[in-house]
Amino acid sequence: MSLSVRQESLESATPRSVSEFTREIKQLLETGIRPGWIRGEISNLRAQASGHLYFSLKDAGAQISAVLFRGDAVRQTVRLRDGLQVVVFAEISVYEARGNYQLIVRVVVEDGVGKLQREFEALKQRLAAEGLFEAAKKKSIPRFPRAIAFITSPTGAAVQDFIRIMLRRGWRGRLVVLPAKVQGVGAAEEMIEMLRFAETLDLFDLLVIGRGGGSLEDLWAFNEELLVRAVAASRIPVISAVGHEIDFTLCDFAASLRAETPSAAAELISSEFVSHVDRSTRAAAALTRLVDLEMETKTERLDHARSRLRLLSPAAQVERGYLRLDDFANRLTAAALSSLQGRQSKLQGLSEQLKRRSPEVRIQFESHRLLSLWKRLQSASPQSVLNRGFAILRDKQGEPIQRRDQLTNAQPIVIEMRDGTAQARIEER
Repeated sequence: MSLSVRQESLESATPRSVSEFTREIKQLLETGIRPGWIRGEISNLRAQASGHLYFSLKDAGAQISAVLFRGDAVRQTVRLRDGLQVVVFAEISVYEARGNYQLIVRVVVEDGVGKLQREFEALKQRLAAEGLFEAAKKKSIPRFPRAIAFITSPTGAAVQDFIRIMLRRGWRGRLVVLPAKVQGVGAAEEMIEMLRFAETLDLFDLLVIGRGGGSLEDLWAFNEELLVRAVAASRIPVISAVGHEIDFTLCDFAASLRAETPSAAAELISSEFVSHVDRSTRAAAALTRLVDLEMETKTERLDHARSRLRLLSPAAQVERGYLRLDDFANRLTAAALSSLQGRQSKLQGLSEQLKRRSPEVRIQFESHRLLSLWKRLQSASPQSVLNRGFAILRDKQGEPIQRRDQLTNAQPIVIEMRDGTAQARIEER
């Protein structure tokens, strides 16, 4: 009967939306829990550009998100920081967009150093008093480790950065990632187990233990006393590479060497290798230049010796004799040809002089001159004048009449023309 009633209730109930359900939770929490004083330790403090401060308030058993808005933050006299133990006056609130509840802090009062920080300092002092951190007990880091074990989370960014840097710097060796939790319950135990496992393998020259940065509680596993003692007692040299440069853990003090970050550990390990590779490269280049220079010098000496050997050989002397004979023949031929050309030139000159002085040339010259004079005489002769259309008057004795006063009335004259003569008489002078 009760099962039937319950089934009918489930079928008749109207489902609520997520927003409606969240609003009911918000109303229930904010009205049901009154504002009050809460003690805890500040962690994961973040300051926004808006002036609001976000952090976690925690103790050994739980933690809760909190926000101190700018208007309340400016009125506080306490300077908030991670690890600070405080007492806050706050009210509960629900952020509906994410379904998260948080504390809205109104007042902050300092309550001394945080529990974790106090534990850190107390354990550090106790272990230091035992001499666990003394430099004399630390093992030297090998300059050229051939095999390295990295105890860390295999999925973390730290191991990826470590590997990327080692590859970029051209490191040659073996790197083995020994997986272990690096945060939370059981993390220290897993790392201790990997430390012991690495020692039993007897393969590694160097161990690296570490992770990326985080808050004090995120890195707390590296402050666990058992892990710190295991690092200090390791037969293999250990580099502690935990967090960022400002983060310190007790493993840093117990290890043979501390690196600020996993990336810094990779650079530190590969630095000697890179330095020696660079030196080897320069030495190889210098050796190559020296060998090339020596080869060039020896080659020149060998070529010189070969040349001298060729000069001193009988075949070379015969060849030089041939060359001298050819040279003498060429010089003799050139001298004879030059002498012959000189005599031919002189003979040609004499021949030209003979031609110029021969009677035939003289006769031709005088003939041309006589012909020229004859032509000039012909152009000045009376016949030439008659040929140009003029006539010559002559008296009966045949003498030319040159002036008018040589004429008399009834004087007979002869007119000489180009094609003959004609008789005429002067009628009137």
